[in-house]
Amino acid sequence: MYIKQIIIQGFKSYKDQTVIEPFSPKHNVIVGRNGSGKSNFFAAIRFVLSDAYTQMGREERGALLHEGAGAAVMSAFVEIIFDNSDDRFPTGKNEVILRRTIGMKKDEYSLDRKNATKTDVMNLLESAGFSRSNPYYIVPQGRVTALTNMKDNERLILLKEVAGTQVYEARRTESLKIMTETNNKREKIDELLDYIKERLTELEEEKEELKDYQEKDKERRSLQYTIDHREQGIVTRELDSLEKQRQTGAEDAGDSEDSFRQRDKELESIQAEISELKQQVEFLKVDKKGLETERKENAKSKAKIELDVKNLIDGQSAAQHARNAYQSDLESLQTSIEQHEQELAEVTPQYNSSLEEEATMKGELESAEGTRQRLYAKQGRNARFRNKRERDDWLRAEINNTYPQLAKVKAVRVQTAEDISELEKEIADAEKAIADLREQLEGRGSNTEAFQVQIQEAKAERDRLTDERKELWREDAKLDSVLSNASSELRQAEQELSHTMDQNTSRGLAAVRRIKRQHNLDGVYGTLAELFTVDDSFKRAVEVTAGQSLFHYVVDNDETATKVIEVLQKEKAGRITFMPLNRLRPKQVNLPKSNDAMPMVEKMRFDPMYERAMQQVFGHTVVCPTLQIAGQYARTHGVNGVTMDGDRSDKKGAFTGGFLDTRHSRLDAVRKVGKWRDESDTHRIRSTEIKRTLEKKDQEITRAVGNLQKIEQKRVQQENSYGPLLHELRSKSNHLQNKKDTMDAKHRASGKIDANMKTLTDQQNAHEAEIASEFKKALTQAEETQLENLNSTVQDLRQKYSDLSSARTELESRKTILEIELRENLRPRLDQLQVQDFDDRTATGASRGSLKESQVELKRINKRISIAEAKLQELDSSLETTTTQITDLEARHLTTKTTLQELAQAMEKSQKRTEKSIRIRRVLTQQAVDVSNRIRDLGILPHGALEKYKHLESDAVVKKLHKVNESLKKYGHVNKKAFEQYNNFTTQRDSLRKRRGELESSQKSIEELIQVLDQRKDEAIERTFKQVSREFAKVFEKLVPAGRGRLVIQRKMDRPEVEMEEDEDDREDDREERREGGVENYT
Repeated sequence: MYIKQIIIQGFKSYKDQTVIEPFSPKHNVIVGRNGSGKSNFFAAIRFVLSDAYTQMGREERGALLHEGAGAAVMSAFVEIIFDNSDDRFPTGKNEVILRRTIGMKKDEYSLDRKNATKTDVMNLLESAGFSRSNPYYIVPQGRVTALTNMKDNERLILLKEVAGTQVYEARRTESLKIMTETNNKREKIDELLDYIKERLTELEEEKEELKDYQEKDKERRSLQYTIDHREQGIVTRELDSLEKQRQTGAEDAGDSEDSFRQRDKELESIQAEISELKQQVEFLKVDKKGLETERKENAKSKAKIELDVKNLIDGQSAAQHARNAYQSDLESLQTSIEQHEQELAEVTPQYNSSLEEEATMKGELESAEGTRQRLYAKQGRNARFRNKRERDDWLRAEINNTYPQLAKVKAVRVQTAEDISELEKEIADAEKAIADLREQLEGRGSNTEAFQVQIQEAKAERDRLTDERKELWREDAKLDSVLSNASSELRQAEQELSHTMDQNTSRGLAAVRRIKRQHNLDGVYGTLAELFTVDDSFKRAVEVTAGQSLFHYVVDNDETATKVIEVLQKEKAGRITFMPLNRLRPKQVNLPKSNDAMPMVEKMRFDPMYERAMQQVFGHTVVCPTLQIAGQYARTHGVNGVTMDGDRSDKKGAFTGGFLDTRHSRLDAVRKVGKWRDESDTHRIRSTEIKRTLEKKDQEITRAVGNLQKIEQKRVQQENSYGPLLHELRSKSNHLQNKKDTMDAKHRASGKIDANMKTLTDQQNAHEAEIASEFKKALTQAEETQLENLNSTVQDLRQKYSDLSSARTELESRKTILEIELRENLRPRLDQLQVQDFDDRTATGASRGSLKESQVELKRINKRISIAEAKLQELDSSLETTTTQITDLEARHLTTKTTLQELAQAMEKSQKRTEKSIRIRRVLTQQAVDVSNRIRDLGILPHGALEKYKHLESDAVVKKLHKVNESLKKYGHVNKKAFEQYNNFTTQRDSLRKRRGELESSQKSIEELIQVLDQRKDEAIERTFKQVSREFAKVFEKLVPAGRGRLVIQRKMDRPEVEMEEDEDDREDDREERREGGVENYT
C-alpha cells in the first residue's frame, strides 16, 4: 500500500487545483525553494491522515483556506489516492480515494467519492495501521532532533507512546474509577440496611393494632356497599325508564322529522313551480306587449298600403288613356316614315344609275375634247418647228414634264382610294353603333320590368331577414330575463353554500374556478362533492363521512395543483386542499361482507377516473342500520361505521352523532349551485349564440339593403340614361351623314382624278406616237377627218351630257328632300314618341310594379296581422291557464306552510321534552357514576358482604353504619399501611443485600482486570524497548564504525544505593509500586 496521487485545492498556498503524481511505492523526496509549498504539502497529508487538525473552530478552519488576491476561497479539499493492491485497506478494491473538505461552516469526509463519517474514516485508517495510539507514522520536521535531545524520562515517555500504553492506562484509569464508585455504592447500601433494620422493628409493634382496625373497616365497607348497591339499582331503573321514553320519543320525532322533511321539500317544489310560472307569466306579458305593438304597427302599415294601392289603381287608369292617344300618333308617324323610306328606296337606284350615266357621258365628252384639243395643238405646233429634231425634242420635253404630273395624280388617286376605304369602314362601324343604340332603346322596357322583379325579390329578402331578426330580438330579450333570474338564483345558491364552509375555503373555490377559466387548465376537475351523485337516503351518511373533504379539489396531478397553489398564494385568494390523483394511494381495507354493512363507495355513482379520490375518502366506511352494529364492525374490522341518520362510529372507538338539520345539506347546496351554474352557463352560451346570429343577421340585412340600393341605382341609371342615349344616337346619325357626304365627295374626286389621269396618259401616248411619225407642217388627211368627226361628236355629247345632268339634278333634289324629311323631321318625332312611350311604360311599369309590390305587401301584412291575432289569443289563453295554476299553487303553498309550522311547533315541543329528559338522564348518569366510583373505592369486599345485610332495612343499615364509623374514630392514629410498609421494607432489604453481593463480585473482577492491564503494559514496553534497542545499536554502529552503543532501560530497584537514600515515605511508595508491578517501576 502506498500513495499514488494527491490533489489539493484551496488549502493554504494551493489556491487552484494541484495534482501531484506519480509517487514511487518505495521512497519519495520532495525538494524545492523556500516558500514553494513543501511544508504545506506535508500539512495537507497530515490534514487528512493524522489527528493534528481535529476539533477545529471557525477561525482555525478559516486559517487553512487560501488567502490571497482575487476572489475569496470559500472551501478547500485535499484528496489522497492510495494503491490498495495488497488489500491493506479491507475494501476489496485496488484503489482507495480519501478526501477531506472544509469550509467556514463545514468539515466533511468522503470515501471513494461517497460521503462518510469521521468515525468510519478513522476506523479504516486504524485497520491499515494508522493508529491514533501510535502517532509516529508521520514524522514532522524537527521531530528527530527533538528525539535526540530528549532526557531519559522523556525517552521513557516516548517509548511508552510508541508501545501504545496509553490504551492500557486509559482502561486502567476507567477501571479504578468504576471500583471507587462501587465502594461508594456499597457504603450507601450498608447505611440503608441499617435504617431498614430499625424500621422493621417499629412496624412489628404497629401490626397488632392494625388488625383490629381492619376488622371494623371490613364491616363499614360491607354496610356502605349495601347502601350504594341499593342506590345504584334505583338509578339504573330510572335510566332504563328514561331510555324507553327516549326511544319512543325518538321514533315519534323521526316520523315527525320525515313528515317535516317531506313537507319542506313539497313546499320548496311548490315555491319553485310558482317562481317558474310567474317567470312564464312575465315572458307571456312581454310577448303579448310585443305582439300588440307589432299589431298596431301592422295596422298602420296596412292602412297606408291600402291608400297607396287605391292611388296606384287610379293613376294606372289615367295612364291608359294617354297611352291610347300616343299609340295613334305613333302609328301615323310610322306609316309616314315607311312611305318616305319606300319612296327614297325607289329614287336612290334611279339617282345612282343617272349619276353613273352622267359620269360615263362626261368621260366620253372629256376624251373627245381632249383628242380634239391635241389635234388642234399638233396642227399649230408643226409650224413652229423647222425640222423633226426640234419637234421631237420639244415633244420629249413635254413627255418628261408629264411624268411628275402623272405621278402626283397617281399618288392622289391612291390616297383617295385609302380615304374611301377608311370612310367605308367608319360608316359601317357608325351604322353598327347606331343599330346597337336603337336596340338598347327598344329593349329598355324589358330591362325595366326585370329591374322591377329584382327590386321586389330584394325587398322580400330584406323583409324576411328583418322578420327573422325581430324573432331573434324577442328570444334574446327572453334569454336576458331568464339569465338574470338564473344568475340571481346562482348567487343565492352560492351564498347558501358558502355558509356551510369557512370563508377562506369559499374564496378559494371561487378563485380556483376563475384560475381554471383564465389559464385553461383541463386537469382541474372540481370539488369532490361535484364529482359524484348519491341517493337522498344515503345523503346524510355521506356528508357525515366526508365532512370538509367534500370541498377538496380533485386534480389530475401534483404539477397542476402546484400551478394553482402558486396563483392562489400570489393573489392571496383563500385556501384549498387539493387531491392529485397521481399521488393518492388509498389503503386496502377488509370490508365486512354482510347485509347489515354496505360499503359506502358502492352506493355512490361517479366516473371511474375518480376512483382513487372516492376510495381515499369513503373507502373505509360502511353504512349500517344502527349505531351498535356500526360500532361492532368498527371494532372487528377496523372500519368506520355510519348510520343512515348520520350517527358515526370511528374505528378508533369514538362515537359521534345527534341532531342534524336536514334543511341545510351541503350536498343539496352543491347540487343547487351546480344546477343553476349549468343553467346559467347554458343560457349564457345560447345568448352569446343569439347575439352572434344577430350580428350576422345585421350584416345580411345590410347586404340585402345594399343589394336593393344597387338594383334601384341601376334602374335609376337606366331611366336617366335615355336622354344621353338619344343624344348619342342623334350625334352618331349626323356623324354618319357627314361621313356619307364625305364619301360622295371622295367618289366624285376619284372620278375627276381618273379623268385627269386618262388625259395625261392619252397626251403622253399622243406625244410618243407623234415622235414616231414623220415631220409634216400640216395634219394628215386622217387626222383632219378625225378632227371634223370629233367636232360633231363633241356637240352631240355635250347635248346628251346636259340632258343627263338635268335628269340627275331632279332626282338628286327629290332624294335630298326625302332624306332631310326623314332625318330632320320624321325620325326625331319618332324618337320623341318612343321616349314618351318609354317614359309612359316606365311610369306604368313602375306603377304596376308598385301596385303589385303593394298588393304583395298588403297580403304579407294581413298574414302578419292574422298570425299576431292567433298568437295573442294563444297568449291570452296561456296567461289565463298559468294564472289559474299560480292561484292553485299559492293555495297549496299556504296549506303546506301552515302544516309545516304545526309540525315545527310539535317538533319543538318534542325537542324540549327530549332536552329535559337529557338533563335528567345526565344527572342520573352522573349519580350512577358517583355510586360506581364509591363502590370501586371500597376496594375488595369481604366474602358474603351483600348477603349479610340483604334483608335489613335501609334505615337500619344507615344506623349501623353510623355506629361503625363512630367506633373507627378511636383508630385515627393507627398506621393503616403498617402491613404494606413492613412487606416493602422486607423486600427492599433483600434487594439491597443482593445488590451488595453483586458489587463485591464486580470489585474483584475489576482488580483482576487492573492486574492484567499492568502485565500487558509491561510486556508492551519491554517488547518495544527490545526493538528500539536493536535498531539503536545498528544505527550507532553505522554512525560510529569503531564504536558500539547500547540502549539501557533501568528499573527503580536498579539505581545505586546513594540515589536510593530517600525519605521513609518515598521508600514506602517504591515498595507499593513494586508490589503492584506497575509500569512506573521503569525510570
